[in-house]
Amino acid sequence: MNDPRAVGPQIRMRLPSLTPLEGKVAADILDRRDITEATSLREVAEGSGVSEAMVVKVAKKLGFAGFREFRSGLIDYYGSDSASLHSEISAGDTAGEVVQKVFRTAMQALEETFAILDLDGFERAAEFLHRARQRDFYGLGGSAQIARDVSHKFLRIGIRTSVFDDAHMMMMSAALLTPDDVAVAYSHSGTTSAVIEALELARRNGARTIAVTNYADSPLARLADVVLCSTAQNSPLLGENATARIAQLNLLDALFVAVAQRDRKAADANLSRTMRAVQSKRRG
Repeated sequence: MNDPRAVGPQIRMRLPSLTPLEGKVAADILDRRDITEATSLREVAEGSGVSEAMVVKVAKKLGFAGFREFRSGLIDYYGSDSASLHSEISAGDTAGEVVQKVFRTAMQALEETFAILDLDGFERAAEFLHRARQRDFYGLGGSAQIARDVSHKFLRIGIRTSVFDDAHMMMMSAALLTPDDVAVAYSHSGTTSAVIEALELARRNGARTIAVTNYADSPLARLADVVLCSTAQNSPLLGENATARIAQLNLLDALFVAVAQRDRKAADANLSRTMRAVQSKRRG
């Protein structure tokens, strides 16, 4: 974890893989913004009411070599500009404070999503989408709205995609995919059964698979050829999903541009055609 901004996201992405007790220990440590190089393993263990061995185990499950590396990573992270962007919304906040906190939390999600982005995977995803015969998108609820936004952008440059937000329709789509096609699954948690099952079937049929999720170790991510991860810090009022949506939209905007760049002449020509087609619908 060479980029301090990536430490917080890498920890958050692994939290679902912890047991309830391990998760409590991790949360206790993450809440300690006063942690320094002088903070001892014993002190941390006593603060959580667990053994020193348990703290070391949690550190390793979160991707660190041991407690010392975990401690150093947190010190670097909390010293970074992105970590300081987030602050909780309170009942007494003024309108100006609410706006500032919401915007700063979104800025943090963008900074940290960029810090953890797998550029090689991003390039592979762009290539899959560019070369595909058929491009099917799967998502439910808010994730389906993300898929529709991306589908709209691709249509503007002449790249046709299909969005499926019904479990039965997803399975029908996946059953018809071939090695010439690509399936893109959208799920914040990476645990949505209908989306997982559809992507699994698409994979069995030889289609390339892409997962857009917040958790790199989730069941959905483990199925995909490429994983595009967003990250966001949880907030009691905003929730994690709402903030992650901003990061996902920006990440997928970048993917859209990367695909368009692979045949810029065709993209520009199709963009002109689709813009002219809707121009007549505008008044003034």
